[in-house]
Amino acid sequence: MTWTTPSDLRAQVQRLWDRGLLLAERINGTDLFPRRLHFKGPNTSQMADRFNEVRHWIARLDAEARFYRIVWRQVRHQILGANTVPSQIWIDSLDDALEWIGRRKDAGRFDRLLALTRERQPELISWMITRPLRVLELAADWKRLLDIVAWMQRHLRPGIYLRQVDIPGVHTKFIEAHRAVLGELLDLVLPPAAVDGTHRGIGGFCHRYGFADKPLRQRFRLLDAALALVPTGTDQDFTVSGDTFARLKIPVKRIFITENEINFLAFPSCAESMVIFGAGYGFDALAKAGWLRERRIFYWGDIDTHGFAILDQLRAHFPQAASFLMDRATLMAHRHCWGAEPRPETRELTRLTAAEHLLYDDLRQNRIGERLRLEQEMIGFGWLKTALAKLEVARVSNLPT
Repeated sequence: MTWTTPSDLRAQVQRLWDRGLLLAERINGTDLFPRRLHFKGPNTSQMADRFNEVRHWIARLDAEARFYRIVWRQVRHQILGANTVPSQIWIDSLDDALEWIGRRKDAGRFDRLLALTRERQPELISWMITRPLRVLELAADWKRLLDIVAWMQRHLRPGIYLRQVDIPGVHTKFIEAHRAVLGELLDLVLPPAAVDGTHRGIGGFCHRYGFADKPLRQRFRLLDAALALVPTGTDQDFTVSGDTFARLKIPVKRIFITENEINFLAFPSCAESMVIFGAGYGFDALAKAGWLRERRIFYWGDIDTHGFAILDQLRAHFPQAASFLMDRATLMAHRHCWGAEPRPETRELTRLTAAEHLLYDDLRQNRIGERLRLEQEMIGFGWLKTALAKLEVARVSNLPT
């Protein structure tokens, strides 16, 4: 039977709730009601052929008519005579709609949050209209969110760490957990000068609103004992802030960057060289170090599509960077170590050499294997030492590498 049932009608009202329209109606009164619902009933021939089914269908509609209003019409039939059947269904009020889907308590809770917001932060009413269900999800936290918004209005670009924010009942983890919604609220109430539009999203929250953020850190090892920074005779493994790294004046000529910590720790000694522990995508800390632009840089990443994408990104900051152990010979020599890349990169990369681009194309087009990947830690240590020996010969002989 394709005739509209009470369940169908209720589902229409539920969709209004799910779209936030019923709660938005409590704010801006958009004349949503009275509202005619989509309705389909039997035609004349069905009434004659399925008369008992039609009577049962009408009884079901009539049983729940306390939530809606039925508009009846009279139908005359040469056999059945005159009968009245439903022709339209109307919801006359918002209260009827909320009662029918069991949302009266939720609406009352929303009204209280609305009244609180009108009193404390009326600029946020527009956000409540567009995100009413999100407001309900945040009901238990809404007052604290308003407290944070008010604190930010009094302390524009505070220049302190989130940990230092002192608001009764609000702890650091609460702010960190609600950065996404706070960003939406703060953008509405703070003056434009207090918002740094170059930073976005959860990761850019601190910079966007003027909080101090954890400094970028850079870890490196000196591979030449003659260049030791501290005279301890021990491994020269350091982690410093990005700003400190940018101001270092270490007389190295070669920089190796590797993404694997064990490779970083086990990287062999090399004259006039250091190795940097990378962090995948993102080279903000390294980009500040202008002195790196005067050094030879070798990037050792996985032989997969993302490895080449990271190399491509590195070259945006350091065009002279060369790939290291990311060639076809290395890939084919370690066939027994091949794995699968979970989500390969497919976009065009513009900063690869011709050989690198050819291998990248083979990988993203699955010409060698399906989602092929050789992780850098799978490369034999002897293979690494041989490659370094070739670089050393080129260094001593002043040959291009």
